[in-house]
Amino acid sequence: MRGWGEAMKRGGVEKQRKIILKFIYGKCIYWLRNQIGLKAMQVRAIITASGEVQRVGYRGFVERFARKMKLTGFVENIKPYDVRIVCEGNKASIGSFLRLIKIKEYPIDVENLDVRFEDATGEFEYFEIKRGDMAEELGERLDIANAKMTEMSQKQDVMIEKLYNNTSILKENTSVLKENTSILIDFKNETNENLNRLTNIMTKHDVDAQERIANLTVEISGIKDRLTHLESAIS
Repeated sequence: MRGWGEAMKRGGVEKQRKIILKFIYGKCIYWLRNQIGLKAMQVRAIITASGEVQRVGYRGFVERFARKMKLTGFVENIKPYDVRIVCEGNKASIGSFLRLIKIKEYPIDVENLDVRFEDATGEFEYFEIKRGDMAEELGERLDIANAKMTEMSQKQDVMIEKLYNNTSILKENTSVLKENTSILIDFKNETNENLNRLTNIMTKHDVDAQERIANLTVEISGIKDRLTHLESAIS
């Protein structure tokens, strides 16, 4: 009985070992298939950008967009005036990347992108800027700073012009307001004169009309008060 129990125990361990090995084998096959599939989807793009692309900060934008799209590779200046980009990733990401790097915003103006596709090699770990010598890089940074200063100066000129136009409009409105105020004052003085004349005429020719004169005087005084308030509001 004891020997039969040990045999059963050994058989159970062997069965568990086979189950574990089968599980590990299945996972390995799944991983390998994924890797092969991913590698088959990867491509390399060799891009030459021409136009206003050197000494304007273009490589910095290229690097930022490449990292955003999870691409690997590098970007560098090539003589005399172009920029070369070598990147690897899936076709969809590279397609989006190409649309992003066709920049037309001062001081960058990408006139053309020449693109050639090859099989990916997987040699790159990340995306980077390949820089030139120190003098070249310093000159590019100074050019970028100058371009930014020029852009800021242009925006400032536009703001000053708008401010000048608004000031001119304000002056015109102030002039019109003063003219209207003068007309209102003349109207008020004329109303006072007419009131005095009317009072004198009615006093001389109609003694019985004193009560009507008093009522009319109250109404006209109210009109004068409203005119005074209106004048104050305009002033």
